[in-house]
Amino acid sequence: MFSSSRLRGGLTRRRFVTGLGAGGLMAALPRPVHSAGAGVPAGLIPAESSAFWDLSVGRTHIEIDRKALNAPCVGGTVPGPVLRWRQGDTVEVNVTNTLRHEDTSIHWHGIRLPSDMDGVPGLSFTGIKPGETFTYRFRLHQSGTYWYHSHSGMQEAQGLYGAVVIDPLHPDPHACERDYVILLSEWTDVSPMDMISNLKMQDDYYVFRQRTAASFLKEAREAGGAGAALRDRLRWSRMRMAATDISDVTGIIYTYLLNGHAPDGNWNGLFRPGERVRLRFINGSSMTFFDIRIPGLEMLVVQADGNDVEPVPVDEFRIGVAETYDVIVQPKEDRAYTIFAQSEDRTGFARGTLAPRAGMAGPVPPMDQRPVRTMVDMGMGTMQPGESMKDMSMPGSSGTPAGGQADHAMPGMDMAGMNMAGMEGHGMSMPSMQHRMPPLEVDDPGPPPINVENQNVAVMPVDRLGSPGDGLEQNGRRVLTYKQLRATRPGADPRPPSREIILHLTGNMERYIWGFNGRKFSESGPIRLQKGERVRFTLINDTMMEHPIHLHGLWSELENGQGAYQPYKHTLISQPGSRMSYLVTADVPGMWAYHCHLMLHMDLGMFRTVIVE
Repeated sequence: MFSSSRLRGGLTRRRFVTGLGAGGLMAALPRPVHSAGAGVPAGLIPAESSAFWDLSVGRTHIEIDRKALNAPCVGGTVPGPVLRWRQGDTVEVNVTNTLRHEDTSIHWHGIRLPSDMDGVPGLSFTGIKPGETFTYRFRLHQSGTYWYHSHSGMQEAQGLYGAVVIDPLHPDPHACERDYVILLSEWTDVSPMDMISNLKMQDDYYVFRQRTAASFLKEAREAGGAGAALRDRLRWSRMRMAATDISDVTGIIYTYLLNGHAPDGNWNGLFRPGERVRLRFINGSSMTFFDIRIPGLEMLVVQADGNDVEPVPVDEFRIGVAETYDVIVQPKEDRAYTIFAQSEDRTGFARGTLAPRAGMAGPVPPMDQRPVRTMVDMGMGTMQPGESMKDMSMPGSSGTPAGGQADHAMPGMDMAGMNMAGMEGHGMSMPSMQHRMPPLEVDDPGPPPINVENQNVAVMPVDRLGSPGDGLEQNGRRVLTYKQLRATRPGADPRPPSREIILHLTGNMERYIWGFNGRKFSESGPIRLQKGERVRFTLINDTMMEHPIHLHGLWSELENGQGAYQPYKHTLISQPGSRMSYLVTADVPGMWAYHCHLMLHMDLGMFRTVIVE
């Protein structure tokens, strides 16, 4: 068991546990094994990595912000323990299900592993039955910040999630004196099934900040006159949509958490003035995008989704559901600084404090004005400032380097001492760089029809990689954009794609149905790839919402104009009314989940299966 003296700085978390549930610890084994619930305060990283873990999933009565829930969780805490691993090790995680009447599972989000270890019931394994133990075993080819969560029965939305930190094989070029996980999430006593029922009955059930007569005057001033403002409202009315529909589920029922703490809980991380502090941000929520800033501190973005990027100094960044960003700050003054994470719809915030001494609290800034959707979000708008049609991610614009080398290292992976034959045994071999690819084939279903499953078609989708997102443009702060992400080393596969798969992100808010190409998961077949194939995925977002798209098991190489240094990510935000492309090398066989990471969207149809044959 870890003691607080062996942790990397910080304070003991405030715990809101009012009773112990069924999640007990497993018996000790002869080898060193770390068990969940070992007393490591939330946000702190164990002082040493371990390749062996025993995790117990059960229900524990937890109360946060006067909202009580018999929560499914690991080791009796929300979030679960931070797991610290080391690149190159083969980890073994025994997961015991102590739930009485439910199956469970753990998905290792963003981890490259064999498909039967991915943890998706019905695709990669059968799930973990009550009373059973399943052993996950896989070698770690990567380093960085990741997370884990259940893929069963929407347990993730109620507390079954936690952080993963993988130490690099070689010294970290951004080593810091302090190192914290900042895991953002939501807390509510409303069940996900009740949310679905309410949204099916009324699509804006949780949206309580609508346009009113009082707001019309402000809109008229911004639009250049009452006539323009009225025409805008009439357009939205004809489409039976609301410009204020930013998030499906809002702060009316959610309390936003930082490392399991409500805003008034004020999680603390310690520093000494002048120290460099690494903050590993993880969005472990089920439905909420957060906009992050620390007033008074510049943040240096050094990692995205576990992969190193060229440092980008920013004042703010948006983190979509399931994304991770590592930033470095260096507080020099002897005072408290507030970590401020406001929800995209501005209905609430999570908050913590970096402080030189325990118990301090920094000032909490006011939330920004709520965003309002525009015709750009409906796929009917123009380019963002500074962008042009040449910025569009069109076939052939990937900036493929000439004369790529076969010894490029996969981002987050160290290839030293590894031969390709040895990698192949782990399903990680790379195809020959000299292989000649046929001309690009395009799989394009065309615009989906307007019907019961699809409410809109983006007739003018645009490249929005240079936009920080709705509500963040021209706010007076330096805000991160996808176009700024540049890998620190060239990608592993310089080949151009042999084919392009175009997918429309579609939905009908009135009926609360979501899908790809106007079809729900139940009406769609799998996407089939051949092992070793290089494919371009192009997403056209026909909806008025952001969608964090996650492909299990494979890296997604974002085509953002950085040429050979395009960033690798496991989750990509598709902005409303946008067109975005990324490259995938199908280097690991198996059945992989491919879905929107907004949990209710995934559950109601925005899900496909990718089969690498």
